[in-house]
Amino acid sequence: MISMQLTKQEQKMLDGAEGYAVRKSMEILVALGEIYGAKSLIDVGSVQVSGVSYNNLGDAGLEFLDELAKDGKVRVLTTLNPAGMDLENWRQLGISPEFAEKQNLVIKAFEKMGIIISCTCTPYLIGNLPLFGEHIAWSESSAVTFANSVIGAKTNKEGGPSALAAAFVGKTPCYGLHLDENRVPDVHVKVNTELTKLSDWGALGYAIGKKVENKIPYITGVSSANLDDLKSFCASVVTYGAKPLFYIKGMTPASEQQTPPKETIAVDQADIKNAYDNINDQVTDIELVCVGCPHCSINEIAKVAELVEGKKVADGTEFWVATSRTAKQLADKRGYTAVIEEAGGKFACDTCMAVAPLKGRFKSLATTSAKGCFYSRQNLMKTKMGSIEECVQAAVSGKWNS
Repeated sequence: MISMQLTKQEQKMLDGAEGYAVRKSMEILVALGEIYGAKSLIDVGSVQVSGVSYNNLGDAGLEFLDELAKDGKVRVLTTLNPAGMDLENWRQLGISPEFAEKQNLVIKAFEKMGIIISCTCTPYLIGNLPLFGEHIAWSESSAVTFANSVIGAKTNKEGGPSALAAAFVGKTPCYGLHLDENRVPDVHVKVNTELTKLSDWGALGYAIGKKVENKIPYITGVSSANLDDLKSFCASVVTYGAKPLFYIKGMTPASEQQTPPKETIAVDQADIKNAYDNINDQVTDIELVCVGCPHCSINEIAKVAELVEGKKVADGTEFWVATSRTAKQLADKRGYTAVIEEAGGKFACDTCMAVAPLKGRFKSLATTSAKGCFYSRQNLMKTKMGSIEECVQAAVSGKWNS
């Protein structure tokens, strides 16, 4: 017996009146709603689907997608998380033909469903931009955190199957962060230190994530930030322990509606240093430099182009700029692509260091991203995190000097 209240139309979908994919999706959504005590389903404005890399899906995941694609069509704007490779230039990035064949089959299944083949963890930069207060069903952790916090939309962190189910039905169970009572901050975080470079935001996310442990932080003491700073922070704070929602006083849109919690913790320079100490390994020779976790904005690409102009990437070192296909096309038009490639850099569109099959290929990584370091360690790499300037320096020298 289902305790959720379903409309007549939703019950018909659950009974199979609209085909296999919709019925299977309703089963997933109803089960999820029952587990978390949702009273009903709510409409969503957009969906972002994870579980795109064949490296994570395997043959079983591909089979599941093929089955859904037989009669499944998405009902709302739906974009994809990064795949396991650059869909156009996979050979240049060292991907095997066998992997490419399987990855392309995954993409074809999603395409058949009517999903936009965006393959980016920054859907808000390529046209999937929700409104303040809008209910959505997104799945990539940094994008979920950005949507909830910086935009003020409402989404739980969906799994790949539940996000896909929401896309087929156009609805998601109303529980968790869809409810205002669950979006109240739990802990007041006072930041007592200056943030001077992009990677400091990753370090701040590490420090806060570790301290708040699955709570919602209300942050004061931060005077300014740009989109790339917040993008980096969103990726780090949720990777290292916080819920996918935060408030920064005077900066994020719903912060003025919140009261600072009584529980207070401080983050000072010693915490930022501790974050760097824990993220950075003892390594000097750098085999891979990768910026773009989350995917580089056009501003970050412009900065990279400015820094590498007239220089050359060191022999034995790969330099990747991970970004969306859309941002790459803008970079082409502005001339940034030519400058970066002339220096020996490579664009890694559609993919990223967290989901590409990189285990065993590189022993060491330099990046601007705390999240990128977290996942690269799982791929058995030693990691260094620093500014874009430090990463470019590592690319052209082959060494980490700071």
